[in-house]
Amino acid sequence: MEATEAIAANRSEGWSDEEVVNRVRSGETALYEILMRRYNQRLYRVARAILRDDTEAEDVMQAAYVRAYQHLEQFEGRAPFSIWLTRIAVHEALGRLRQRGRNLQFDDTATDGDVSMNVVDPALDPEQSATHTELGQLLDEAVLALPDAYRAVVMMRDVEEMDTTETAAALNLSEQNVKVRLHRGHAMMRGWLFSRVGVKAREAFPFMGERCDRVVRVVLARVAEIEGARR
Repeated sequence: MEATEAIAANRSEGWSDEEVVNRVRSGETALYEILMRRYNQRLYRVARAILRDDTEAEDVMQAAYVRAYQHLEQFEGRAPFSIWLTRIAVHEALGRLRQRGRNLQFDDTATDGDVSMNVVDPALDPEQSATHTELGQLLDEAVLALPDAYRAVVMMRDVEEMDTTETAAALNLSEQNVKVRLHRGHAMMRGWLFSRVGVKAREAFPFMGERCDRVVRVVLARVAEIEGARR
């Protein structure tokens, strides 16, 4: 889907999230697309890390964007917009897990005992594994195989490249807890995995253009409905 001329021009000016939010609040609702295209990939990766399901992750993205738009007036700028939006997506994803009958805990009281995980057949050395498995697919499987408490932290820190403070805020954890879970997550994935695949981490979780466009299209249609009801 082609971006409108106005949106393309505004992108080139490098407006901050806060500037875009203020313009959307003032009535330039079409500019909401800028925010979606900035954060589609992050929200997809985070939701998928929690749910381990592509379709549900996309549904979570759409629901999060609609909820964020409906409550845009509540965004006070105390934290970056990206964190505010990510927390909404995390909340939506966790809600879906509860609907499945699972009670996933991300808070600091959750158990952090040692957990073991075998990502690949121990009979294969790293070179053999790389030969038999695409590196990106191997990383994908390794991250998604992590226990719930570690998976989202590894995804945010290593794949989405959020810093410790941002990750802690998004998941409602202490920064120390984020560091501990990241360390243990790395250990579970085996040191050789990230030493060989880490530089390709972002490419291992592609956010295809078609999915990105589909989410934008659905959310903008919903935004139009919301605005129509307000008039």
